[in-house]
Amino acid sequence: MSGRPARRSGTEATLRALPSIDRILRAEPLASLAPAAPRSVLLAAARAAVAAARANLRAAGAAPPDAAAIASDAARRAAEAMRPRLRGVINATGIVLHTNLGRAPLAPEALQAVAETAGGYSNLEFDLDRGIRGSRMAHLESLLRELLGAPAALVVNNNAAAMILALNTLAAGKETIVSRGELVEIGGSFRIPEILERAGTRLREIGTTNKTRLEDYERAVGKETGALLRVHTSNFAIVGFSSHVARGDLVRLARRRRLPLVEDVGSGALIDVARFGLGEEPLAARALQEGVSLVTASADKLLGGPQAGILAGTKSLIASLRSNPLTRALRVDKMTLAALEATLRLYRDPERAAAAVPVLRMLGEPAAAVRARARRALRLLGAERAVRAGAEVVACVGEVGGGALPLARIPSFALSLRPVRGRVGDMARALRSGPEPVLGRVESNRLLLDMRTVAPREVPRLVAALAAALDRES
Repeated sequence: MSGRPARRSGTEATLRALPSIDRILRAEPLASLAPAAPRSVLLAAARAAVAAARANLRAAGAAPPDAAAIASDAARRAAEAMRPRLRGVINATGIVLHTNLGRAPLAPEALQAVAETAGGYSNLEFDLDRGIRGSRMAHLESLLRELLGAPAALVVNNNAAAMILALNTLAAGKETIVSRGELVEIGGSFRIPEILERAGTRLREIGTTNKTRLEDYERAVGKETGALLRVHTSNFAIVGFSSHVARGDLVRLARRRRLPLVEDVGSGALIDVARFGLGEEPLAARALQEGVSLVTASADKLLGGPQAGILAGTKSLIASLRSNPLTRALRVDKMTLAALEATLRLYRDPERAAAAVPVLRMLGEPAAAVRARARRALRLLGAERAVRAGAEVVACVGEVGGGALPLARIPSFALSLRPVRGRVGDMARALRSGPEPVLGRVESNRLLLDMRTVAPREVPRLVAALAAALDRES
């Protein structure tokens, strides 16, 4: 019993020997951060580092770390606090439209437009010709009419918002008829039935998961019907014993019963991606040409623009949407408008768009060019590090992603890593947690860095991140 007070006394004496907060603030390397970091950040980091040292002492009873060690810990904490939470990453997953990584990267023209618009004032809602207040939609509507062949168009902040606005305007308090096979989950656990509910319309589900016929629609139409809804099942495919109603049949039924036909075409593709050997994806322009009353689409998928939802259709329907108070709540900001306008302008020349829009460029790039980029990365890594990483160039298969073309597989090449020391999972973690995060995919007990989604300008940065991760492990 007599030894316990002595040990407590020794621990308390050791704790009192910890350096003061002021001393930590004046010690390197924390002090060198003072010009760039606010004092509040440095002070919080110093206090956290001293608190951590105190907790370790009480748990282990060891000798206290010196001021330099605690200052180093504080500097690490301060640097982490100063690092932006939303950061750029290098996408080496091979998934072109990676929802978790921000989907479509923007074209340089779109980036320039955002910088010019956001860096000062703009004519966002001002008519320069007439000198009066204007509409922010005026900057996009003429382009969308031109590219889609639509009488009128509107843009909101995403495609789910576009659908909510459409159904709330056209079918609030009434039924919306939709095939059971089209009641998809669109990501983030949000489902079409839930969107219909929030839009204020009642779901009238028809058909079965794998088969819906025209007579199912015909039997369901009645006095309570507000709209027919057709949804592209973009993130899955039903194959085998299945059938669905052709667009033309629904157009004729809608016209005969004087109902709006709303179609969600999904990815917003403006050019036929079948040219890349990826299969067919619905085109908004084709849907409108075939008589669909109102089309909704995403702008940040195969269109390759910023997050936005596009609505295009008849003048009367778009006018009704504009007058809905929800339109203001769902409107896009000036930076989105700038990026989308610049992206749409590229599509006036489809060949230019295929080369300039990053998503289209990645999808259409020959596999040989991707292999050359992977070989370049291997050369830059160097022979010694390549051996330690078990690095080699291998053939692989990428995906479109973003809920588009779920069955499409894209021939690609990757830098395959099977490190001599440590586990593949440890290497993946080291790459994504470094100053320049790199994300690949683990497959067959190896880490693949798929070069289809790595831009040529990113290759030196990817190699530097890999080299740093290998050096930390050694």
